[in-house]
Amino acid sequence: MEKIIYVDHSATTYVKKEVLEEMLPYFTEKYGNASSPYKIGGISKNAIENARKKVAKAINAHSEEIYFTAGGSEADNLIIRGIAMANRNKGNHIITSKIEHLAVLNTCKALERQGFEVTYLDVDENGFVTASQIRDAIKDTTILVSIMLANNEIGTIQDIQEISKVTKFKGIYLHTDAVQAIGSVPVDVEALGIDALSMSAHKFYGPKGIGAAYIRKGVKFDSHITGGHQEKNKRAGTENVPGIVGMAKAIEIATTNIEEYSEKLIELREYTINRILEEIPNIKINGDRNKRLPGNVNISFKGIEGESLLLMLDMKNIEASSGSACTSGSLDPSHVLLAIGLKHEVAHGSLRISFGDCNTMEDAIYIVDCLKEIVQRLREISPLNSNNM
Repeated sequence: MEKIIYVDHSATTYVKKEVLEEMLPYFTEKYGNASSPYKIGGISKNAIENARKKVAKAINAHSEEIYFTAGGSEADNLIIRGIAMANRNKGNHIITSKIEHLAVLNTCKALERQGFEVTYLDVDENGFVTASQIRDAIKDTTILVSIMLANNEIGTIQDIQEISKVTKFKGIYLHTDAVQAIGSVPVDVEALGIDALSMSAHKFYGPKGIGAAYIRKGVKFDSHITGGHQEKNKRAGTENVPGIVGMAKAIEIATTNIEEYSEKLIELREYTINRILEEIPNIKINGDRNKRLPGNVNISFKGIEGESLLLMLDMKNIEASSGSACTSGSLDPSHVLLAIGLKHEVAHGSLRISFGDCNTMEDAIYIVDCLKEIVQRLREISPLNSNNM
């Protein structure tokens, strides 16, 4: 089989060998239900609590502030719905931004149908939200602000510390979706000054189907999955013990080697961006050049259609994306790219490359060489080529 160059790590990562090895016994030998009173159940219970400590340590939280979920989307739902419903007596206003993940945006839209008011803040051309915007949007009825730490499409890293100064002063809860940030940049919940955070294991070389919510002790929130008494009565359902164990191992590895990992990805990112800027005309880099995820490259190419670009890259054994994997079934342009001011036709001609641990400089060289050839060919045959950027 020919080598596949996978550069869509923002969509998902592979499971590292050490992570899988840690998980395997909990599928076969240590398969007990953590709620069972006998020995094999206790083994699973202990494994969950040890994993909870590791996840908490990775983000400088307390273990009792970690709640395991089925992934980042559920963590977003647990936090946003949970805080909204538990604090209705204080107010019904939520603030978020127009470039949030759909797990946040669609949860907020669902809450609007239940009588909540949501303010969707504009972002600048690089995708930034400012603390002053938050301050100006706050009302007497505001109970929650939800701003993502790092954008999954354009890689922009928000200044959550500055935003938290505003929310703390006003006594409002602050949630950040850190699904893309964990494992790529250092995350310290105390330094950030946040009240809640979402994460997902498959973004940092852990298994799919497992995530976690950090919810600071003292934050009032309701459960939105009812049933048994798991996760301190906040998330019903038999625990995914192998997934939880795998997530803990993955985050332990990811945060231990984070500086070295980030440096490697930044080198690949900068090489790729600089060569594209020098060698391919009529392009636009989306997102801030410096305050972005280490491995993120998001570029719009004038005069071509993104789907054709992806198909031709796939023929060259390069697997990238045009944006979020969660919106890949939609023909609409990315809501993130529209929010930063791109025209529809330009947004349609965008490419996201997200480097990961398996990538090398040889991969980056090959990708740019192929892009030069493919973009030129597509522009020669594209009816979009006469459009302006």
